[in-house]
Amino acid sequence: MTRALAIGGFVLAGLLVLAVEWAARRPGSRVPTLGDLCAFVMRYQVGRVPVGRIGVLGFWWWLGWHFFAR
Repeated sequence: MTRALAIGGFVLAGLLVLAVEWAARRPGSRVPTLGDLCAFVMRYQVGRVPVGRIGVLGFWWWLGWHFFAR
């Protein structure tokens, strides 16, 4: 039962991301696309330190550690 709920949650999250991306790509939409959001985060810097890039790298490290490392 727990496994089915987890899978259902991930499927729901994926469908939500797809719905927001679809809404963002409609003509005249003010919602940013996922690519625009990632570009904005990657540009963020504090002084000369690329904090956005470090944050994205840390997120991917965390995701890989929790889901792919065994």
